[in-house]
Amino acid sequence: MPFVDLKITVPVEASVKEQLKSDIGQAITTLNKSESYLMVGIEDSYDLWLGGRKLQRGAYVSVSLYGNALPSDYNTMTSQICGILNRRIGIPGDAVYVTYHPVNDWGWNGRNF
Repeated sequence: MPFVDLKITVPVEASVKEQLKSDIGQAITTLNKSESYLMVGIEDSYDLWLGGRKLQRGAYVSVSLYGNALPSDYNTMTSQICGILNRRIGIPGDAVYVTYHPVNDWGWNGRNF
């Protein structure tokens, strides 16, 4: 049960959000997860500051997943996320920040996994 939460500084059209969601759905297999349980949140026109200055084109991406993945898989996933955001909305990789949050207890449908 992964959740990928994207906070993006630029406005994003609904059709591009659908493309981002699909791209993330393909990339999540890098972490040995499937799109069938993937939840994606996209918040555009989000204010982000780094080092005291506002980012004009940037993104913060939080990836939560049930269990863990290998460090090399996280590295590959970061590369894929940066590529997706650059290709779809022109945010350069050096303005994309990704964090990973392995979760031991994850609830769904009235119970925990």
